[in-house]
Amino acid sequence: MESKVGRPRSERAREAVLHAVDDLLVEVGYAAVTMKGIAERAGVSRQTVYRWWSTKAEILFEASAADAEQELAVPATGDALGDLTAYLQALIDFLAHSHAGAGYRALIGEAQHDPEVAQLLAGKDILGDSARAVLARATPDRDPTQASAHLIGPIFFAIMTGRDPRQLNPQALAQDFLS
Repeated sequence: MESKVGRPRSERAREAVLHAVDDLLVEVGYAAVTMKGIAERAGVSRQTVYRWWSTKAEILFEASAADAEQELAVPATGDALGDLTAYLQALIDFLAHSHAGAGYRALIGEAQHDPEVAQLLAGKDILGDSARAVLARATPDRDPTQASAHLIGPIFFAIMTGRDPRQLNPQALAQDFLS
């Protein structure tokens, strides 16, 4: 029987690190977040942080992905327009107002000049996965990859280019998508 090297991951310490990275990102911005700062905020050693993650981007991505799964989950109602509208509102809230969304946006920006962050983001499609879950119910006959890009694209573009999210109308966007 193989034994693992090192101590097992403490769920309490893991959660503290994930919360710490979200808090620091909002307080000081991505560039000023450090592994040392994350460890100090979480109340764990730097060795603990480095044992589980190699970079601050990995920590932030894990935190964003976990939060996105919760924040972008939309219960099925059987009404395609209602489900898509609810999803698009959740997407606006995530990208424009959530700490996890701020983290995700920071990673998108960082990925433009850091190939390791770009590879990290390419490994798990947080937004596409959440959209495909709703689309599988609402429009099962459409190609899920193309449909998710079509559904997410307008909101993603608007928020990533600094437009006011209050100007977005999720129901109108859902209706356009379905027509």
